[in-house]
Amino acid sequence: MSEPALHNLRPAPGSRRTRKRVGRGEGSGTGKTAGRGTKGAGARSGNKRRASYEGGQNPLHMRLRKLRGPHMKKSMPFERFGRTLSQAVNLRDLEARFAADEVVTPETLRARGLAKRKGIPVKILGEGELTKPLTVRVHAVSASARAKIEQAKGSVELIGR
Repeated sequence: MSEPALHNLRPAPGSRRTRKRVGRGEGSGTGKTAGRGTKGAGARSGNKRRASYEGGQNPLHMRLRKLRGPHMKKSMPFERFGRTLSQAVNLRDLEARFAADEVVTPETLRARGLAKRKGIPVKILGEGELTKPLTVRVHAVSASARAKIEQAKGSVELIGR
């Protein structure tokens, strides 16, 4: 065989197949209905079934509840119905970032990298230990956090929302 060139290129033997000719007589094996079964949408011309097609049954996406928009209060990314919106800060974070006798407010928390969301109430939670007295002025405090702050000789003052 000569050098391969554009005028003598051929596909590898067996790599190309001839198209199956359907509907060309009973002897071919694909005569009469041409492999489409009998009747129905699949037997008709122009049929391209959708991936979610359920044959006339009400499709899944129409059977499900419609939850759209902020007025629904049941769908994300909006807040779930009945959930209180606040930023949680744990006692272990106060222990690490504040010195003894300092005042903890939403502004000082923001300045030290905690409770960064402006205009959203801050709640102190009791995770961790507190060894120094702090004056805590925030919107809400959990019962365990209040007990630990007062045990460390600190004080808690609640501010309005």
